[in-house]
Amino acid sequence: MTSPAAQRLLDAARTGTPCPPVRDLIGADDIAAAYAVQREQTTLREKTARVVGHKIGLTSPAVQKQLGVDQPDFGVLFDDMDVSALDVVPVAGLLQPRIEAEVAFLLKADLTGDFTAEDVRAAVEVAAPALEIVDSRVAGWDISIADTIADNASSGLFVLGPARRTLDEVDPVDVQMEMTVDGEVVSKGSGAACLGDPLIALEWLAKAARDHGDPLRAGQVVLSGALGPMVPVKPGMRVSATLTGLGAVATTFGEA
Repeated sequence: MTSPAAQRLLDAARTGTPCPPVRDLIGADDIAAAYAVQREQTTLREKTARVVGHKIGLTSPAVQKQLGVDQPDFGVLFDDMDVSALDVVPVAGLLQPRIEAEVAFLLKADLTGDFTAEDVRAAVEVAAPALEIVDSRVAGWDISIADTIADNASSGLFVLGPARRTLDEVDPVDVQMEMTVDGEVVSKGSGAACLGDPLIALEWLAKAARDHGDPLRAGQVVLSGALGPMVPVKPGMRVSATLTGLGAVATTFGEA
């Protein structure tokens, strides 16, 4: 039987109508309960979609300030969330989308059991520039940490840029990011804004996912977290981001 919190979020996604927060059902700070609600929805999604990785959320102080939370979280990425191959990303199906630029990692080894920071680094095959379209089923983005965790870390869609770099070629902490909308700069940031280093964020995720029984696996993609403030998505907009050492990533959104 689906829990009331999971059902509330599922109904919001199905109807396209944002719902009230779920913290009244699970508690605003109950992390374990929130991940349990997330797992319920993941199990249902796996009937029609394939897990391809994970995302880390709330790594940037700028984004934490925007949303009023003070710690990172993680969610699950599915194959139908990857819109990298689309020339135009449809806005239909998105409720309250916002977009941010970040470093993505593609893994070549599992991260299970005990591991060190060096093991985490060695598990990375390549890094890539990425755009994440975050979304919230909770009306007005009125979220506590429990609300966003339960809502699959406010996941939506993602775009991977074409460039691939090994960690011998680029140090993620040194990346400088600039994101534009229709040619106007709307967000700037750096690798250091992502928990101090995107690789630190990746290590945090590897341990958190392992401890929640869903360890990172070879072949998965990890979105390591925003490098700067996110901005609302509007129909027809063209978004481009340049990440020094990694290259560019861009996408266009369809009209309403």
